Amino acid sequence: MWGMLQGDFGTSYHYGGDAMSIVLERLPATFELALAAIAFAIIIAIPLGVWSATVKNSPIDLVATGIAALGKAMPNFWLGIMLILFFSVTLGVLPVSGRDSMSHLILPAITLGTGIFAEMTRLIRSSMLDTLNQDYIRTAKSKGLKNRVVIFKHAFKNTLIPVITITFLQTSTLVGGTLITETVFAWPGIGQLIIQAVNTRDMAIVQASVFIIALIVILMNLVADILYRLFDPRVKYD
Repeated sequence: MWGMLQGDFGTSYHYGGDAMSIVLERLPATFELALAAIAFAIIIAIPLGVWSATVKNSPIDLVATGIAALGKAMPNFWLGIMLILFFSVTLGVLPVSGRDSMSHLILPAITLGTGIFAEMTRLIRSSMLDTLNQDYIRTAKSKGLKNRVVIFKHAFKNTLIPVITITFLQTSTLVGGTLITETVFAWPGIGQLIIQAVNTRDMAIVQASVFIIALIVILMNLVADILYRLFDPRVKYD
């Protein structure tokens, strides 16, 4: 316990070095994959969720919600394998595995980000629908403001709180997803390291990895609380 408080989780008998140092060496690769996955999710989910809410019950809305439901239902390992078969094996346009260039990041990021994108799209749509029914939105429309201004200047800003929530609280989901995604694509991050450590029963690596993951999740929750206050001045902390 005293060693843990000092960041000392012992020596990895499989790698023959300090366990914490080995975990920290893999951390940048996992961060790179997680950030790319979140970026993919945000870029797709925000416009799709907003568009879906503004044309409620239209064919576009049905397609958007259908895509979100499908993205939520697909397991990471299956989606990763399908992407490899189509883009790498059939078309030959993207690499199968590794971390040698930016092209190696595309398939793992899509695989990891699909579930987050699906959850985020549904949440943005729901939050936007609630916001569009508020009195101040009707007032803005009655003043003759353009629909684009009403949506993006008045309505969208108030949907950011749920977006921040889901983005940062998906940290734990990302960690779980990296275990599968990094293994499928041989991505040299913490996820792949944990799987290898479990298979070789290297407990020092497992303990150090779990400690780092728990610390990251706690810090992300703290950042989310701070951002609430920045985006919505009505939020106060006593």
